[in-house]
Amino acid sequence: MSGFRYGPFHDGPDPLAGPLDAGAGVDDLAQRIMDGQSVEDALRDLMREGTQGRRGMREMARQVRDKRRRLEKSGAMDGLLQDLRDLVEQAKDTERRELFPDPSDDARFREAQLDNVPDDVGRAMQQLANYDWRSDEARALFEQAQERLRRDVVDQQFRNLSSGIDNLPQERQALQQMMQDLNDLLDTHRRGDATQEDYDAFIARHRQFFPDAPATLDELIDDLARRQAAMQRMLDSMSPEQRAELSEAMSQAMQDMGLTEQMAALQQNLQSLRPEFGPSGKARMSGSQRMGLPQVTEALAELSDLEALDSSLNDGFNRMDLDDIDEEAIERALGRQSRDDLESLRELQRQLEQQGFLVNDGERLELTPKAIRRIGRTALRQVFSSLDGTTRGQHDITRSGASGEFTGTSREWTFGSEQPIDVVRTVRRAMSRRMVSGGDTLMADDFEVHETETTTRAAVALLIDQSFSMVVNDTWRQAKTMALALHTLASTAYPLDAMQIIAFANVARVVQPHELPDLEASHIQGTNLHHALMLAGRFLDSHPGAQRIVMVVTDGEPTARLMPEGYGWFSYPPEDETIAETIAQVDRMTRRRVPVSWFRLGDDPSLERFLDGMARRNGGRVLAASADRLGDYVVSDYVRTRRAAR
Repeated sequence: MSGFRYGPFHDGPDPLAGPLDAGAGVDDLAQRIMDGQSVEDALRDLMREGTQGRRGMREMARQVRDKRRRLEKSGAMDGLLQDLRDLVEQAKDTERRELFPDPSDDARFREAQLDNVPDDVGRAMQQLANYDWRSDEARALFEQAQERLRRDVVDQQFRNLSSGIDNLPQERQALQQMMQDLNDLLDTHRRGDATQEDYDAFIARHRQFFPDAPATLDELIDDLARRQAAMQRMLDSMSPEQRAELSEAMSQAMQDMGLTEQMAALQQNLQSLRPEFGPSGKARMSGSQRMGLPQVTEALAELSDLEALDSSLNDGFNRMDLDDIDEEAIERALGRQSRDDLESLRELQRQLEQQGFLVNDGERLELTPKAIRRIGRTALRQVFSSLDGTTRGQHDITRSGASGEFTGTSREWTFGSEQPIDVVRTVRRAMSRRMVSGGDTLMADDFEVHETETTTRAAVALLIDQSFSMVVNDTWRQAKTMALALHTLASTAYPLDAMQIIAFANVARVVQPHELPDLEASHIQGTNLHHALMLAGRFLDSHPGAQRIVMVVTDGEPTARLMPEGYGWFSYPPEDETIAETIAQVDRMTRRRVPVSWFRLGDDPSLERFLDGMARRNGGRVLAASADRLGDYVVSDYVRTRRAAR
């Protein structure tokens, strides 16, 4: 029986993984928005942290930084110089041991030559190249140093080019011809005349030097320019003495191979074709491991990529522009899975727009009514999850009225629904399902029922304290969640109710539903309940005959009033005029026969006395709500009032 091995899929996104759910993405946004973030901050945070099992940019950036630190500690940049110096010294010591027993003047002359060899590796190798070695072992060590230098010089510019060449000196003519043909091809490309066929012909002629050639000339140019920039960065990062020593050694090697002119021409071509690959500043690398020239070049090239990627990811944090992040650089640095995660986040951002949850006007992102409805349902679920069903009753309202006139809307049937079946929509849903999945009979999920309204309709004014104290006391987040939940409940369970949300700080203003997710508390001092009650009164007067409900959420006594000129006047402690103007508006609510429900946040004694007095004066009631139960109290009070009106 043949065996099978199973493991993770590595050649792209997991074909068995489910697609990203844009709706679930909105739910993630909703949670962040209800925690006090703006829409843009919530989306930016979603991309940072990731969602639905996909890593976000924060985790990718952390992995990039970790890899940078490991790379910077992977080895010493002067490893080639150290290795060459050791080989030259070994060759000299071996030669001296060979000469020591010989008493001739020739032996002493040779010893003097060895003593006068410069410490500089490049000049030492140049001088010893003409030395007539007496020791075969010493000659072999010196030739090993020469071969190492030649291969490192070639491989630092061409990735692993020398690995398929047994003897570089014997292949000198072929290498020179390859360099000449490459520069000719780059000249043609710079004029705009090079074709893919020209590149393929070049690779075919010089396949021995490019066993793993890139698919296109542009890819080859990118790789060569990237390595050249890394080499220059290494030289810039060395001390002046090390730089001069290595440059001399490299020049000697290129001269030995007859590549000096062609290598200079290649550098000019690459600088002209890829100026963006210029040196990116000095690098710091440390470690006990000696790294050869190709290894240092590759490490510095990768380090430059990681630095650019780190910067790109951090820019993405600020701009939410994932399209500017190089997915190929992500894959090179962190592997294919990270690239897949990045593409998934991009797709989620596109789907949020394509499915109508987000609108991007080029300057800022805004939630659509569809998204706000979904966020409101999330807020409502959050409020319902905290309701105390044993003391307040079940508040998960799913009907607009037990009976009455049709509202013109319908909803899915659920167990216990009392409304009439909407036959047309039920049949339509059944036919649509049969076209997709087959089946011959109606199913429970196909049924829809008519929404109905009761004979009474309500005008609801929700007044929310937006003053700076709501931020200081950490109650604004819960207040905004409550407003989202109440608006959703009113628009779904009681669709014929009219609701107005009024936020008040130093002045009051009407807040439209689409503004709720981005609504922030004011940083201007003032609790202008006077102005808020004025706006609420105008709203109620525009809905004669409706049940009228006013709910006020506040954590401070009135400290501001609206002046006749139209601006807000703040004073603390509250002025008598401010209290008097506010009480006058409460009295107007009483004359309208509208009892006000007051939701007191915090334990301010002055606020407690003021609201208790207003409740006695108006016939309303005061509920002392903790911040985490605010939604519970407000939603429960609204449902209780609506039920009492039936």
